[in-house]
Amino acid sequence: MEMKKRINLELRNKAPEEVTELVLDNCRCVNGEIEGLNDTFKELESLSMAEVELSSLARLPSLNKLRKLELSNNSISGGLEVLAEKCPNLTYLNLSGNKIKDLSTVEALQNLKNLKSLDLFNCEITNLEDYRESVFELLQQITYLDGFDQEDNEAPEASDEDDDDDGDEDDEDEDGDEAGPPEGYEEEEEDDDDEEEEEEDAGSELGEGEEEVGLSYLMKEEIQDEEDDDDYVEEGEEEEEEEEESLRGEKRKRDVEDDGEEEED
Repeated sequence: MEMKKRINLELRNKAPEEVTELVLDNCRCVNGEIEGLNDTFKELESLSMAEVELSSLARLPSLNKLRKLELSNNSISGGLEVLAEKCPNLTYLNLSGNKIKDLSTVEALQNLKNLKSLDLFNCEITNLEDYRESVFELLQQITYLDGFDQEDNEAPEASDEDDDDDGDEDDEDEDGDEAGPPEGYEEEEEDDDDEEEEEEDAGSELGEGEEEVGLSYLMKEEIQDEEDDDDYVEEGEEEEEEEEESLRGEKRKRDVEDDGEEEED
């Protein structure tokens, strides 16, 4: 798809002045130049034209609010002075994978006073001796080169920078979100705890009562067993006495009969 048609598609029935971000990656440039992009995109803050066969920035429109420009994997070899004229407020510029060979080409970026991050990896210039030291010395306004600062600290993600730019309002909102549970929640939880404690107390009291009933019941059974044993002993003794008395009666009867026989003789 050609760049001009891609721009119309990306607009999605919006007016150019309403667009703040435009992604035109992988479309085709005609004669290596920008087409379909003009000064009416005055609110544009982010523009990406990666792998669009771009070789010249001569037709880049004035985009005073543009902060981020992606131009990776194209055929740009020079003419970078246009960037300072048309996009003076750039903070991030990605020229990786282009045909930039020497420091004199990059020197034109000195006029981008707000530039903080520059990417040149996969360009021939990176093969120069002391490449990083030379670029940092030439472009003293930049903080990050190819994603790292002079002390080799990695650049933060773009989303992190955006969060920092939002100010303290987001922090206040986060603090508000971290507030405690809804009103009444703690009270309900406390009520539930009280109910659980009451149930435990009731259960423990019931357990004690059951234990007491069990003990008394066992004690009563032991007493009853003892009484039954006594009754058994008494009944046994009475039977023995009756047997002894009957034996005595029979003995007496025999004695009387024997006495009678002796008298008859």
